[in-house]
Amino acid sequence: MQQTMQWATLYSAKRSGDARDKVDNPDRLRTSFLRDYDRIIFSSAFRRLQNKTQVFPLPGPVFVHNRLTHSLEVASVGRSLGREVGVKIADKYKDAGTAFQEFYRYELATVISAACLSHDIGNPPFGHSGEDAIRAYFSDLEGEQLKILEDNLSANQLQDFRKFEGNSNAFRILTHSFNEPISGGYNLTHTTLASIVKYPCTSVEGFNKKTGLISCKKSGFFDSEIATYTAIAENLGLLKKGGYDYVYARHPYVYLTEAADDICYRIIDLEDAHRLGITSLEKIQELFLPFFKEESGYNNYETVTRKLQEINDPNQKVQYIRAIWIGLMVNKLTALFMEHETAILAGNLQESLMDLLPPAYLDLLEAVNQYSYKHVYNYKPVVQIEIAGFHIIGALLKEFNGAVLRPDKAKSGKLLKLISQQFPIKKGAEHLYENLQSVVDYISGMTDLYAIDLYRKITGINVTGL
Repeated sequence: MQQTMQWATLYSAKRSGDARDKVDNPDRLRTSFLRDYDRIIFSSAFRRLQNKTQVFPLPGPVFVHNRLTHSLEVASVGRSLGREVGVKIADKYKDAGTAFQEFYRYELATVISAACLSHDIGNPPFGHSGEDAIRAYFSDLEGEQLKILEDNLSANQLQDFRKFEGNSNAFRILTHSFNEPISGGYNLTHTTLASIVKYPCTSVEGFNKKTGLISCKKSGFFDSEIATYTAIAENLGLLKKGGYDYVYARHPYVYLTEAADDICYRIIDLEDAHRLGITSLEKIQELFLPFFKEESGYNNYETVTRKLQEINDPNQKVQYIRAIWIGLMVNKLTALFMEHETAILAGNLQESLMDLLPPAYLDLLEAVNQYSYKHVYNYKPVVQIEIAGFHIIGALLKEFNGAVLRPDKAKSGKLLKLISQQFPIKKGAEHLYENLQSVVDYISGMTDLYAIDLYRKITGINVTGL
């Protein structure tokens, strides 16, 4: 008989770092899942997202999305998805019990919203070029430095750096204690934590599309967090994939977290492009209005086009298109989630919800993707900030990792004093993996402006105030 996950065991108030005999939070008003949301939104790691690039350079004369505003909007869409799916699950399983009904009717929306809030919390400065810069630095090491790493790190530990992944880093930030005595990091519930891990596998088993498993597209946890994720998987009844050391089926809620992000960035990046004059209202209408041609009811094509004509301001027109398109996608992807419930619970769905849309919609999405890639993501100032970020992060890694690898040099001691106390550097080759992680933790947690400022200071470009 094929194994399957169960809706009734996929949620738990147990938190990372909890003792085995810890009693669950009995507060029925400010529940465990609401507390997760609050802990994330009040955290310094989340607050720093306000100065991390989403797509367009920051700051500018026109306010565009940064990682923080993007995350807030994804959380809003995630809440809607969680609400709609939760009610449908509760309605389908009316005899499942009071706790089951209360969670799916009222709490799932909060869980997905909290997961969406933190989905980018592990991203380094300067967007995806920050991830690329970290990967490139470690992949390009040679000679003595490379030998030190190969002699002292396992294959998976080395791959954590060569295939550095913001998703894995988010899980680390939320669960790792760093230099604090209390274990469990932010002490979030296992439910919320599992809902952000899009690729539940290690670095050495991930980044392998040939497996056909969506879990292995990238990676979801570093070597240092294997035990943490394993405990979560066991508690929630997540399925482990046969033939692998640490590859799991996605937690079903991940599909909703992913869907919220997939919906938002496709329309919001173009909304920013319109405000910056990179694209036109006419182009956005051309890309998104065809989605409504087969729709009936309040959002049919005729009604949408008529309402657009009644709006005067072009920016307001784009905002209207954004709002109704998000609503359409929430409805479509909710229906697809329930339609593929059996495959999701069996751990057999190897596509995102967005990829399950009918062919006509997928063709329209591909047109959006191609236009965005050509005219938005390759817009010259975007490419310039990515290149600058690549050089800045690469230079910082060279300085600080060089200090870790050669602590005997005079400059090394001074550089290591600059690293925040929460990222300890220990003596001894046996601590090399931890020390390199501390450097990467320090740099990946920087805002764009802080990274630029530190780069200028340690390279001697800016020595004012000394």
